[in-house]
Amino acid sequence: MKLQNLFLFVSALAFLPSAIFSQSAEPMAHGVRNDLPRPYETQRDWGTLPAGTEAWAAVTGVEPSPDGSFIYVIHRCFENSCANRLEQPILKFDYEGQLISAFGEGLFVFPHGATVDYEGNLWVADAQGNDGIGHQVIKFSPNGEVLMTLGRAGFGGAGPNLLHSPNDVVIDPSDGDIFVADSHRRGLNNRIVHYDAEGVFIKEWGGKGSQDGQLSEPHTIAMDSKGRLFVGDRENNRIQIFNQDGEFIDEWRQFGRPSGIFITPDDRIYVADSESGPDTGAGELMGIMKGIRIGSAVTGSVDAFIEDLEPLRDDHSGAEGVGVDHDGNVYGAVVRRRMLERHVLD
Repeated sequence: MKLQNLFLFVSALAFLPSAIFSQSAEPMAHGVRNDLPRPYETQRDWGTLPAGTEAWAAVTGVEPSPDGSFIYVIHRCFENSCANRLEQPILKFDYEGQLISAFGEGLFVFPHGATVDYEGNLWVADAQGNDGIGHQVIKFSPNGEVLMTLGRAGFGGAGPNLLHSPNDVVIDPSDGDIFVADSHRRGLNNRIVHYDAEGVFIKEWGGKGSQDGQLSEPHTIAMDSKGRLFVGDRENNRIQIFNQDGEFIDEWRQFGRPSGIFITPDDRIYVADSESGPDTGAGELMGIMKGIRIGSAVTGSVDAFIEDLEPLRDDHSGAEGVGVDHDGNVYGAVVRRRMLERHVLD
């Protein structure tokens, strides 16, 4: 190309709308890609709801059991709060989507993240509190019996015996140790709390901030096969990786703004980004599609994407929770649009 023609071409580019470049240049600046392969087909009709229920409530978590026998779905009752409501927020399904049982009524204000431990017990965090309930993590047997509680019902606080708006929990399969991500947006603590298998406080780490080891809304927590902890540091748009002593290992930004993290036994990592795209004043990443990014928990590579139904909507509308069943199907727990999504490999 002659120099004069090159000059005219570059000058013409300056007058093109900036939106043409926004989806490629801006995500690359954060290490997040919108152009990943999309190998999944999405289903939105899985699961038989309880009798008399016509639609999903605000779904917050999907937690398959490790042995492939059942799947828990956690919802926040129909008004996005279970305070003073009669719905049972925990639904237990078989792999065909048939409802086995439901429980948990009257125990939660704002059920949030959850996990199933190596014995099949379900742990659920309650990220609000009032009237003598909430600000706790509750452990249930597979039959819905309450086995343990962490925190004091209805009392949010700091220190070893209280939680304030806990978001999520994960259990070490080797010794039963418990790790809680505490607190939700505008919460008090912004920390990870470590307990032994009996619920006895061991230590905490974190604190509000954006430096290595500091947290701003630790919204989700997961563990890889080596026992490392992956914390979705949502308001800082990153995953932080720690050992179980709380020592910082690394940060990853290539998975977007993490609301939910699920790691399979073979160290595949699934990260739900429900908030990128809009600008609500909470530090969201602009121009990045909402959805579930998939890759390796070993190398940090990202190789697949499940695009949200409304990937660039100016609202926090994507799936917050993510779970993967024994057959490799991926589930998205959608709060704002009140739905459960099931994604199956084509």
